Amino acid sequence: MSIVQVKNLNRRLDNMAHEATCELDKACGNELWRSIGFDAFDGLFDSERRARANYYYGQWQTVRELQEALN
Repeated sequence: MSIVQVKNLNRRLDNMAHEATCELDKACGNELWRSIGFDAFDGLFDSERRARANYYYGQWQTVRELQEALN
């Protein structure tokens, strides 16, 4: 993989992480999930918000793992 491809991939991963972070903040109503992690979603009573939070948390974790592997 060329340097340009790696930079583009990192940029896209940063965009995905930012999107996931914003959506998690909206779903949870705060930034508490950043320190608690997955357990922060168990307290959400709205099943739609909980499902959205679980989806974006999985996306956020995947992006972080890919970024660690690339660096």
